[in-house]
Amino acid sequence: MTAAAFEAIYRNDQRAPWDQDGPTAFVVELEREGYIRGAVLDVGCGTGENALYLASRGHEVVGLDGAPTAIERAREKARARGIDVPFQLADARDLTGYSDRFDTVIDIGLFHVFDQEEDRLRYAASLQRACRPGALLHLLCFNAHNDFDVTIPRPRGCGTHPVDEVELRRAFGDGWAWESFTEVTGRSPGREDRRFWLLRVRKSA
Repeated sequence: MTAAAFEAIYRNDQRAPWDQDGPTAFVVELEREGYIRGAVLDVGCGTGENALYLASRGHEVVGLDGAPTAIERAREKARARGIDVPFQLADARDLTGYSDRFDTVIDIGLFHVFDQEEDRLRYAASLQRACRPGALLHLLCFNAHNDFDVTIPRPRGCGTHPVDEVELRRAFGDGWAWESFTEVTGRSPGREDRRFWLLRVRKSA
């Protein structure tokens, strides 16, 4: 249901509020500080700006998303910019074919669309299978300290919600070592300041 909901938004004449030009500041900072290494997965890549930025910096990147229109737009950008990034359609909860593949994963706003614990657990387990031992996951999501505005445009049928710490610890518990967990304030595209969790976990050997 989540993928179909996002596909409907991408097909809408009005541009999705999260679909911005250029990479997310969080990703730029990670790359500058040396946290992006090896084979990289941009999960929930949308129209590809973060993956394309990292590839332009010399990283090997794969971009995955569940919305066909987002993937096609990402591929068009890659062709137009002459950047080689494989963008593939995939369900992040079932990353079949990517076992033991990645050294770094970035999740910029995907985890918080899973409002059911079953989906969050499936997602975390899928990432664990896709990662090599010692791989780092960098995750950015809305946190529960927001007074979440239910009028924010988002796909009908999508569970976008403020995430509490318990949800993250249940999903990224066994098999993951927590390295960093902080709260930051940033401006959600076209909206007022929001509070986010920044989480960095490492897959256990």
